[in-house]
Amino acid sequence: MNQCRPRLRLIHVLLVLVPLFVSSQANAHLFDLFKSFLGMPVFKESPKYTTDDNVIIPTYDGLELHGNIFVPTTGESSYPAIIFINSWAFDEYEYLAEAKRFSEDGYVVLSYSTRGFGQSDGTIETAGPEDLADVSAVIDYLVTRYPVDVEAIGVSGISYGSGISLLSAAVEPRIKAVSAMSTWGSLTDSLYGNRATRLVWGLGLIGAGEITGNPNAEINQHYSDLLFQRNIAEGRGWFESRSPINYVDQINANGAAIHLSSNLGDNLFQSNSVLKLYEGLTGPKKLDLNQGTHFVGEVIGMGNENNHVWSNAHDWFDYWLKGIDNGIVEKDRVEMEVKFGDYESFADWPFDEVTDRTLYLHEKEYDGDGDMLPHPYAPWWPKTDTIYSGLDTFATSGIPILSYLAEDKLDIPIVSSMPLISTINAIRWESDWLYETTKLRGIPKVHLTVTPSKSRALLVAYLYDVAWTGVGKLITHAPYAIIDAIPGQKMDVDLDLVATAYDVPAGHYLALVIDTADALYAPPTLEHYNVKINYSSNIRNTLTLPIK
Repeated sequence: MNQCRPRLRLIHVLLVLVPLFVSSQANAHLFDLFKSFLGMPVFKESPKYTTDDNVIIPTYDGLELHGNIFVPTTGESSYPAIIFINSWAFDEYEYLAEAKRFSEDGYVVLSYSTRGFGQSDGTIETAGPEDLADVSAVIDYLVTRYPVDVEAIGVSGISYGSGISLLSAAVEPRIKAVSAMSTWGSLTDSLYGNRATRLVWGLGLIGAGEITGNPNAEINQHYSDLLFQRNIAEGRGWFESRSPINYVDQINANGAAIHLSSNLGDNLFQSNSVLKLYEGLTGPKKLDLNQGTHFVGEVIGMGNENNHVWSNAHDWFDYWLKGIDNGIVEKDRVEMEVKFGDYESFADWPFDEVTDRTLYLHEKEYDGDGDMLPHPYAPWWPKTDTIYSGLDTFATSGIPILSYLAEDKLDIPIVSSMPLISTINAIRWESDWLYETTKLRGIPKVHLTVTPSKSRALLVAYLYDVAWTGVGKLITHAPYAIIDAIPGQKMDVDLDLVATAYDVPAGHYLALVIDTADALYAPPTLEHYNVKINYSSNIRNTLTLPIK
């Protein structure tokens, strides 16, 4: 059954917040996008193409998917085609600005609403097998009704649409190129990485799905299980089946050219699993690592020929679908945007230009923090530092979504005063003053030997760039949930922080803070607990930094 679904609450929030961070050109595009949410899509007229807003695509199980199509008018016998797949909570009108640009460049462009969203039938299947079969049905519809070159079909999307694009490339050999923006490698890691359930983003997805779509009960149930740390094996299987990283062999076998884009401030689809996915691809591939939060930069950038990610997407499709020698494959494969800086290029990932530097964590001293030094700590007798749960501290990942939006668009960092961070509910280690700029490029890693007092606990690690004032700018962070530990028994914790690109100036120092709470992550228990950090002659607690 087709039905309009209420979107007004979501739209009102976006109308208030987004214009604060974007240009007037982007505002014009966004207001067109909001009109589409209200059922008033804006199709720009052009003599270079025709449009049809009444596309109805039959599925294998008798449902109807709704979409729209742009067809060039230059009279060619066939054209390359691009299929756009909607983001979560969006519909077939999301990509009108980019459909216009691509169609003017000679592409047939079809955008559709996945089942359960927009006017499409069915329930939201969260990139399940039904969604992949739908992509094949869309391709069938295109090649039988329009002048499409079957050897030149590309698929693209932001967020939800990007994951379906990648998964489809594993099962649909007619897909020749993909551009996947704000994408994920592992859906398990995205919502349950390091066994820490994503609270704000998870609830946001569930809520947005309820407001704007018709969700299958499975997604709510599996997320609820993650939230309460139950039925994890069953839920993990469901999320793993929707993780492109588990289909990398099939993607490689089909040979599609894959363009990935990931945002280093994206706390939903954090970049680490995208890097693993990229590393596993053996065919043509390219990776953009951008600053900013989930999906906002790509949406704001639509229709802007100077937007870095969309410019690469156009060049990628032009090369692989039209054969235009535009230099995209001669460029370095990986482009990484430095926080508060510019893009840098690397031949590939892992980076050959980066080496690891290890700092050793020393016991806390009378001034309230421990040292972080290049030589191991080997006390004469075993020692411990203890942190207690119960209160959050001034160490924080910021205001969800807004802090990373402000950081990217307004250069406003996420800051915390090191002296104000509790020495009871957190522990802090500080490096020596830096005598030269330290360029971090990649994934910092933390290793600890800890003793939890209860079977469950949450640790959140934050890495800061600290000036002489004691005020630190957040570089990166990551959570780690301890589940089913033996209380009172030592255990090792190996924690990869979120990948970063950051220059720490000379005259500053680094600080590593660990506490037990952050707004982004659900606590695995409501019990009070403590966690001891262990030091001895045969224990090495470390921070390993990727230095360019």
